[in-house]
Amino acid sequence: MGLVMTKIKLSNYIEFHAAKNGLLPPDAVRSIEVDALADTGAIELCIPEELVEVLGVTVMRHRRVTVADGRKLEVAIVGPLEVEVLGRGTFADAIVLPRGTRPLLGALQMEQLDLVVVPRTGEVIGNPAHPDGPLIPILLAS
Repeated sequence: MGLVMTKIKLSNYIEFHAAKNGLLPPDAVRSIEVDALADTGAIELCIPEELVEVLGVTVMRHRRVTVADGRKLEVAIVGPLEVEVLGRGTFADAIVLPRGTRPLLGALQMEQLDLVVVPRTGEVIGNPAHPDGPLIPILLAS
């Protein structure tokens, strides 16, 4: 199995929300469509510094993370971002990666969007059990 890539659209959520409420023209929302690695081993969305600049999002906090080779790094967290994959949308913060690195679509966003990685075909699809979009299980207290 090779790497599974998928197209994702990222937008500045503050601008996206303002446009949705008629406070900003829709064409003024900073957004970009990129190929991202659908990384089931990455917990959160990760984007390189150059995408942070294109989207105009700000650093919200810093956090210590462990990367795939075991190193612990202090990283910036930016956001909020509107994340769209296969017509399914959610919002998220993102871990900032060094310039020139590949964006990663993390497991949290794939769960929120109810996406499935299909290793056999090398694609990301909407969960066939929920073809009309993500279903969010909500437990009711009695």
